[in-house]
Amino acid sequence: MNLASVFCAPRLWSSGAATHRRVTWLELFFDLIFVAAVAEVGGPLARDYSPAGLIRYSFLFVLIWWAWSGHTLYCTRFEHDDVAQRCLILVQCFIAAVMAANANEALDSRSSAGFGAAYGAMRIVLAVQYLRARQVAETRSLATRYAAGFGAAALVWLGSSLLDAPERYWVWGLALAIDFATPWLSARHSIRFPPDAAHFPERFGLFTIILMGEFVAAVMKGIESQEGWSFAAAATAFSGMAFAFVLRWWYFDIAEGANERHIRGRRQARWFEAWHYAHLPLFLGIAVTGVGFHRAIAQEEGAAILCAAYGVLSAALVVIGAARSRSWKRLWVGWGLALASMSLCYGAAELGRVLMSLVLVGSCLGQAWIARRVRPRAGAAKRVPLYLSESSKSETGLTSVSAGA
Repeated sequence: MNLASVFCAPRLWSSGAATHRRVTWLELFFDLIFVAAVAEVGGPLARDYSPAGLIRYSFLFVLIWWAWSGHTLYCTRFEHDDVAQRCLILVQCFIAAVMAANANEALDSRSSAGFGAAYGAMRIVLAVQYLRARQVAETRSLATRYAAGFGAAALVWLGSSLLDAPERYWVWGLALAIDFATPWLSARHSIRFPPDAAHFPERFGLFTIILMGEFVAAVMKGIESQEGWSFAAAATAFSGMAFAFVLRWWYFDIAEGANERHIRGRRQARWFEAWHYAHLPLFLGIAVTGVGFHRAIAQEEGAAILCAAYGVLSAALVVIGAARSRSWKRLWVGWGLALASMSLCYGAAELGRVLMSLVLVGSCLGQAWIARRVRPRAGAAKRVPLYLSESSKSETGLTSVSAGA
């Protein structure tokens, strides 16, 4: 093993990739680790499916997602597969496990302080990766901004572990503000050097399908909890499986959430940002809905949160689908349908879990069908130039653009 294989300077994927880039086995393994962390964090939510439990879970979920998204953006934009990079990925996987292990108690506990400290360590690793990326002359300014922003946020996260609640919450808020502001303040540089247009959405698609697997696992746990197999339990369990089936159809085939993202201006870049950040409420909604179906099968309370979670994930899917056509009209109409569907589910919940679960499936199917009917036809390429074939891309000279995250 020579030194060059241990430390290799990264390069831009967008500037040197001649063939279509695919997700690697290491990247898929990384995604599995983070979905496992999401599942571990969701354990207490299954026992405390209340507004307080939901707030706690949502906060921890946001940090896990943001850590995953930051690493995914870096690896999508830069290419280097040396020993040092693999070691950094291993460290991030271990830290994700530490975060999950410290996510079983209340936010004012020392365990949650450890969760914040572990997240800070995760941001330090990402900052080190961006410091290595400063070797790429074209992106030196972008890499410096990201390294400085994430490094500063990491120090605040680490410092928060030394404080008690409620002072710790204020420091967490400051750290989150720095974390989220960093990519927005670097948007101009991110547009100049976008991540791979096919690889980035593909990573999100893979994370989505793995998270749907956790949804199905939650339904299985609900089935397992039944000592006697009643009609209500069977109907609710089948509805949960059908919901996951329809949700997959809506995301991948109707909203085309994992399709390539090719845009040609700042307006399209803003829609790309909407597509990117809409995945946070989508992923959160999928996870919370899965726990809700588990509790519904087990005849436990939580119908209101389940219906609200469905409203959140359906609204997020509307944004993801609208990002393809860049239509504000379709966005508002879709949100109206999501609100109406959520209200219908609330009403059905008063009549029993079977009817509620059937209404959830029917609402999801209905919204997906309406989205399919109103989506632009393939021939409307001039009006909807977001998704182009490779030949069209070469003919028009379009480039893929992303506002970094």
